[in-house]
Amino acid sequence: MIKKINFEELDLKGAFKIQPFYATDERGGFVKDYNIDMFKSNGIEHELKEVFYTISKRGVVRATHFQLVKQQAKLVRCISGHVYDVIVDLRPDSPTLGQWRGFDLTGENQVELYIPQYFGHGYLVLEDSVVSYKCGEVFYGEGDSGIMYNDLDINIKWPFEKIGGIENLIISDKDKNLMSFKEYIKRVK
Repeated sequence: MIKKINFEELDLKGAFKIQPFYATDERGGFVKDYNIDMFKSNGIEHELKEVFYTISKRGVVRATHFQLVKQQAKLVRCISGHVYDVIVDLRPDSPTLGQWRGFDLTGENQVELYIPQYFGHGYLVLEDSVVSYKCGEVFYGEGDSGIMYNDLDINIKWPFEKIGGIENLIISDKDKNLMSFKEYIKRVK
């Protein structure tokens, strides 16, 4: 079986849902989730500068993270497991500012997201997971920031029932102390 790479631009302009190239035979499979020329031909200027992976337990929420300076465009894919992945448009002059979209990313479906600069990104881990990040900028710790996972203005509908309820949520101390969307708007406007 062969599946060609497929690019679908989302209604949050500049963000894409991508189905990587995938081929299987009796030996197993082959996945190609990035090619600079294919990305450019689909209107995505994404040159890799850093690649990393997160390994997370079921119930972990990684809040809506972004960098205030040296923003990182990201290509995100769940290598194994299952996460409910959320992107939030944080571009100050965007008509979709503050809007979010959620996606089930799994090791099986191999769906990846292209998340442009000035977008927030987070996810809820529904099964123990490994997530790959292919970034267009090197991480800059001094600019690291985020918005609370439960911000009332953004109002993300997390599927907590899939982890047995919010009482099973695992959240870092850092993520417990992130800013609100209103505080973010005051900083950027």
